[in-house]
Amino acid sequence: MHAAPALPLTRDIVLIGGGHTHALVLRMWGMNPLPGVRLTVINPTPSAAYSGMLPGHVAGHYTRDELQLDLVKLARHAGARLILGRATGIDRARRLIEVPGRAPIAYDVASIDIGITAEMPQLPGFLDHVAPAKPLDAFADAWDAFAANPPESPKIAVVGGGVAGVELAMACAHRLPQAQVTVYEAAPEALRALGTGARNAMLAHCARLGVTIETDAALIGAEKGRLLLEGDRTAEADFIIGTGATKPADWLPETGLDLTDGFVTVGPTLQSSDPAIFAAGDIAHLSHAPRPKAGVYAVREAKPLFANLRAAASGGAMKTYQPQRDYLKLISTGGKQAVADKWGLPLNGAWLWRWKDHIDRKFMAKVHDLPAMPTPPLPREHAQGIAEVLGSKPMCGGCGAKLGGQALREALSDLPAPARADVLSGPGDDAAVLSCGTQTQVFTTDHVRAFTEDPWLLGRIVALHAMSDAWAMGAAPQAALAQVTLPRQSEELGARTLREMLSAASEAFRDAGCDLVGGHTSMGAELTLGFTVTGLAERPLGQDGATPGEVLILTKPLGTGVILAAEMAKHAPGDVVAGALESMGRSSAEASAILAPIASATTDVTGFGLAGHLLGLCEASGVSAELNLAAIPLLDGAEALAEAGEHSTLLPQNIANCAGRMTAPPGPRTELLHDPQTSGGLLASVPAAQATEVLAKLEAAGYRAAQIGVIAEGPAFLRVR
Repeated sequence: MHAAPALPLTRDIVLIGGGHTHALVLRMWGMNPLPGVRLTVINPTPSAAYSGMLPGHVAGHYTRDELQLDLVKLARHAGARLILGRATGIDRARRLIEVPGRAPIAYDVASIDIGITAEMPQLPGFLDHVAPAKPLDAFADAWDAFAANPPESPKIAVVGGGVAGVELAMACAHRLPQAQVTVYEAAPEALRALGTGARNAMLAHCARLGVTIETDAALIGAEKGRLLLEGDRTAEADFIIGTGATKPADWLPETGLDLTDGFVTVGPTLQSSDPAIFAAGDIAHLSHAPRPKAGVYAVREAKPLFANLRAAASGGAMKTYQPQRDYLKLISTGGKQAVADKWGLPLNGAWLWRWKDHIDRKFMAKVHDLPAMPTPPLPREHAQGIAEVLGSKPMCGGCGAKLGGQALREALSDLPAPARADVLSGPGDDAAVLSCGTQTQVFTTDHVRAFTEDPWLLGRIVALHAMSDAWAMGAAPQAALAQVTLPRQSEELGARTLREMLSAASEAFRDAGCDLVGGHTSMGAELTLGFTVTGLAERPLGQDGATPGEVLILTKPLGTGVILAAEMAKHAPGDVVAGALESMGRSSAEASAILAPIASATTDVTGFGLAGHLLGLCEASGVSAELNLAAIPLLDGAEALAEAGEHSTLLPQNIANCAGRMTAPPGPRTELLHDPQTSGGLLASVPAAQATEVLAKLEAAGYRAAQIGVIAEGPAFLRVR
């Protein structure tokens, strides 16, 4: 019996923003995806802070990691592509979402959950001197920096005497007991949303912590170190928190959607005035049942939104959402105590904190403890060797999905030497070197199995990766051809995917002075992308010029292979993955320009890892090398993941490829010498006298470059200390 073919993709659903509602939708989608839908989430950061635990974080009860919803892991769980960018507009006529710095994102159905801000930009000095409590991530960053190194007797001002403002004020006072914390409320009374009993309990906790509340104190501006209040009053403050505003995104009016006070107006199905666009969370105004901006509504909107997004893409029936009239407010009071308020009935005590903590941790467990989808079992009867080839983990993408070095050498060993006089290099070099009259041309090709669901990002990184061989040889890229295999999908989705990939690739090539002039596409089982590149060089660099006494310089940190492998398993933190993608998206053009006039031998560090590529350079040059293990730069999080047992599927072959040709101490850092890199750095052998100058130029150009070892006499061998 043949396996059922993967169903083609025909619809794009795009989630704009990584708010609480969308986070839960991603979790539910992973458990029950709709066949034929490509799901996308757009968010500026790889994680989003959970509002329910923010006061506890400010008070010091939760770490920053405990506060974060990891959108990278959620997207992997849902089979969605995560686009790290900030949406700034929607072209409804063309169904395109604008994200600066990249091609627009096409949608058939979209949902907005971008939250709100507490900014008051109309007030002089607010943007420069006030930390708005929303967006949560930016506020948490600002607070963490202040709380880590506060003045001797800090003065903290909280603008806004609602529940959120007073709760944060008490959290600040608990975290920094030496601080003078004051709440400034424009109205005659603070905490007006609470019943009398809960309000009195909150005021008693403020008195216990020394938090002062000033009413009839409207903010009119801010300066460095002080607030400007109505009535020509001022107040000193070392840190100012803004909670008194709820401001939606500025670009929403330009969409033409119906808005209420700037918020997207939605009905019982959470659809806006455009049936193809939904909205949820703080950014949505429930026209049929207006409610205050509260996380409890965002959480409960997830199930109907999930159902209705599926219905919109499949033609099914919509469900309605009717929010509860009131909800239980559990308000932390600095220490591990809380006040509760519902229907005017107050409760107070440490047991309420434990209840609130349980609720918050239960929510976070939902989005953190993502169930693993079981791997389909092998058929009862199968050919010998299948289990060994499959291994214990899914095949990696990028350079982790290539043939091992030993097998490749054996395959290439039967190729004949070049027969043409104008072909100056043979099999095994980084690129072919061709004689073209008085010039020298390099000719190279590379392609990878997709390692990200984002076609735009894939296009940029693979273009840079393909040019890497040319840059390693000191050549200026000249022209490129694309080779694309698209997964089975509708013509429209295929065109969208191709447009995104090639727009990013074309920009990367153009920045390098290279033209993307065409290529070939086909449909297949999965997305792969490659480019053939030509380049011109006055003095092509090879791997055969290194001499003893020279030093080795690496231009990028290692670790992309282990990070991409861990991301596939939902084990890599989102910020670690974002850092790896950023490194892969860094062009080596400037590094090549700096190294080419000085280096004696160069190579790029890609699929066979630093050790494998360095041994190749040593063999070509007839030398050995010594590495300083501690000096080798690593991507943030890479060593911790390697120590935890994460690794690329190509790692065992890379280690075997170097067996008997190197010595090194055991441990995760040594494993990373074999880690396959995608769009990795350049490795160059340069004269020792010029190493300091070269490193200074590379660092000034923005590279995390390092001197990692030396070239020594002797046959090709690598000693790592």
